[in-house]
Amino acid sequence: MESPLKIAVDFDGTIVEHRYPEIGKEVMFALQTLRKLQEQGHQLILWTYRSGKELDEAVEYCRRNGVEFYAVNSSYPEEEFDEDYDSRKIDADIFIDDRNIGGLPSWGEIYQMINPHEKPTLEEELKSLAQSKRSIFKKRSAR
Repeated sequence: MESPLKIAVDFDGTIVEHRYPEIGKEVMFALQTLRKLQEQGHQLILWTYRSGKELDEAVEYCRRNGVEFYAVNSSYPEEEFDEDYDSRKIDADIFIDDRNIGGLPSWGEIYQMINPHEKPTLEEELKSLAQSKRSIFKKRSAR
């Protein structure tokens, strides 16, 4: 593997469906993919609009599901934000967010972008296709 990456990940709409301030259902394969990236040594940063109690709930949700973050809403764990000197933008190699131009790719596609040397299995390809709601069959238009 190449050098580990710092990967900033949004929560609502990316790891779980949008239900803010509640926690929505998991976006298919999000946690599984994040656990795999973590196993590969990448540093995961939770980068979210949430704060206070809602942020604590999101971090705990991920922790219960096997995802531990290197940092939360910061570039590194010890960082203390000072608006007079610091930028709100964090230092990360990759940002994964449902508000990307073009929207959120499937988590299978995200994994392949980060690990282009790995070839997906047919099962993984079919799951990715199902998540993106694309079909290999075209519907006929009603006449």
